[in-house]
Amino acid sequence: MSSLLPLHAVDMSHAYGDKMVLSGVDLLANPGEPVGVVGENGVGKSTLLRLVAGIEEADSGLVRRPSDLGYLAQEMVAPPAATVAAVLAEALAPLHDAVRRLEQLAHELDEPGAADAYAATLLWAQTHDAWDADRRALLASQQLGVSHIDASRTVGELSGGERTRLALAAVITRRPECVVLDEPTNHLDDDAIAFLENFLRELPGVVIVASHDRVFLDRVCAVIVDLDEGHFGVDGQGGNRYTGGFTTYLEHKAAARRRWEAAFAEQQDDLAALRVAARTTARQVAHNRPPRDGDKYIYNFKGGNVQATIRRRVRDAEQRIAVMERRPIPKPPEKLSLSHPLTTEDRTGGGLVVSLRDVSVPERLRLNRLDISAGQHLLVTGPNGSGKSTLLQVVSGRVQPASGLVRVSARRIGLLPQEVNFVGPDRTPTQVYDDALPAGAIPLSHLGLLPPRELSRPVGVLSIGQQRRLALAILVAGRPDLLLLDEPTNHISLTLASELEEALGRSPGTVMVASHDRWLRRRWGGQVLHLAVH
Repeated sequence: MSSLLPLHAVDMSHAYGDKMVLSGVDLLANPGEPVGVVGENGVGKSTLLRLVAGIEEADSGLVRRPSDLGYLAQEMVAPPAATVAAVLAEALAPLHDAVRRLEQLAHELDEPGAADAYAATLLWAQTHDAWDADRRALLASQQLGVSHIDASRTVGELSGGERTRLALAAVITRRPECVVLDEPTNHLDDDAIAFLENFLRELPGVVIVASHDRVFLDRVCAVIVDLDEGHFGVDGQGGNRYTGGFTTYLEHKAAARRRWEAAFAEQQDDLAALRVAARTTARQVAHNRPPRDGDKYIYNFKGGNVQATIRRRVRDAEQRIAVMERRPIPKPPEKLSLSHPLTTEDRTGGGLVVSLRDVSVPERLRLNRLDISAGQHLLVTGPNGSGKSTLLQVVSGRVQPASGLVRVSARRIGLLPQEVNFVGPDRTPTQVYDDALPAGAIPLSHLGLLPPRELSRPVGVLSIGQQRRLALAILVAGRPDLLLLDEPTNHISLTLASELEEALGRSPGTVMVASHDRWLRRRWGGQVLHLAVH
């Protein structure tokens, strides 16, 4: 008999300050049916996962979860002073304890209750594959690119990507009954993502993942839960749960949006017609018939019937208006749309914008030659540790190579790093944006990257995806002619990721993109530079 249990989150609501992030959300996750949670930035995906994992408590509602749960946050929650060795040892400890407990109980089977305890411990150990834990820990460390890290280094000394991969290695090592992962592929290369996908598909327990990775969602998730507002939902009946895979979910969501827009427009037309009828047409009897002889006599003779007819028509129109106003179809929210060019056109006369020769950054990057012409779009790929981020930082001037030649002729360079940090978390996005740009820059509200309701909230309470949107807005408004994007689709919504890809294709300036995003790479139309680990 399996000990695996489903996870139920029923009618959960949660607010931050004056903003309701989640309201009446239901979630069911069954063992063996991985659930993918999607939605716009700021809609509450990370909040939902924290509530499910027990990191935070909901303002209302009920969560029933398996007791053995592994949680991966977008930012690692381990103490900064903890060592790499301690993090992995903590993950292995319950598995080693179970094996030792079994050995102990095997010698005590004649004692009262020992047989039941042995059976329960054996079931737990089998479910968690405890005998394979050490091999699994080593394999996870190797596949996720953390085996080379000195075991005595502390979490606080690691980069953001290293912290995420270490935390993920710990979760895989534990093999808990319930796995809750928030954007797990952000810092993984192709081999690491494939390793994670295989682990999640083979895991017998509950899996809940919030992700922007479209290929990952397609390959792993049997169920999609959409937190975006939708009158008809994604199941056609107002529900947010879709079973059938991510690609078909996208088709259903688009169709549901079209039905919502059509239903709203139809109701508005009906209301307008009824209001006109209540004011005018309903008060006229046979208003399209020309007057005839005797009408005055007939009206006087049957005046009571005419007035009754008018009252009935007006009453019927008003009643139908009241019913529609009590049950209005809400107006579909305006879609955020990246409405501004990402770059300006190079006006230096063409030629090479970037030229690198024999560039070396010890332990991070070695590159013999790179030439990028004005208007060229270059995608930089390669495994973790190959130097993709370092290359962009060298081109931007943020990192000086130990040797080699770097020439960059662009007048305005814009770099979007993987990790975004803003000074002054109490400032609003509008204040941060205005302080970063000269007077006369295009207003933040015109860029279509943040909804109006978020422009006056403190930056510190925005989601990571919303903060990344703000950084992108500042970058675009600076009108760069050389745009450097490091993993631009990390943390942002699926909708914005698609719009960003389209905008990159239209950009007249020079673009360098470092990305592991398989969806983006499959559709890339420019040149590609593949870096290798040295």
